[in-house]
This record gives sequence, structure tokens and C-alpha cells, in this order.
Amino acid sequence: MFAPLRETLLTQDDHYMHLADLTSYFEAQEKLSLLYADPQAWARKAILNVTSSGKFSSDRAIAEYASDIWKVEPCPVEYLQDLR
Repeated sequence: MFAPLRETLLTQDDHYMHLADLTSYFEAQEKLSLLYADPQAWARKAILNVTSSGKFSSDRAIAEYASDIWKVEPCPVEYLQDLR
């Protein structure tokens, strides 16, 4: 079923470079499998990932774009001030 896809990737131009990091993908998958086999270590990693996800929030990203790229100041909205 996947033969045409395999042949395309191996014999024609791999324009999107699907195979370029295949080795590192397999290495990462192996590490993931070993980690998942240890429920305590997996839970620890999961909790740490969730607790550090705030730095990736869209609010933070938009605020950084506004100040660093667009050079604009926040515009307070009155009804939001009342909620604090």
C-alpha cells in the first residue's frame, strides 16, 4: 500500500525533506518508548511539561509581538479592569 510513497521519497526529490531527520526521529521515539515504560518517570515528565507550558501561551506571544515587533502599548478595556 505504501510502496508508491516509499518509491517517491527514495527515488524522486524529497522536496519537503521528510527523510532528512528520520534517524533522529527514530532515536527520539526509542527514548520515548523507554520513558513511557517507566510510569513514574513518565508522570514526572508530563507534570513538568504541563507546569512549564505557560511560557508558550498565546497571551504571552501576542504581548511580546505587540511590544517587541509592533512597538505598541496595551490598551486597557474598562470592563476587563472590573473583573480583576
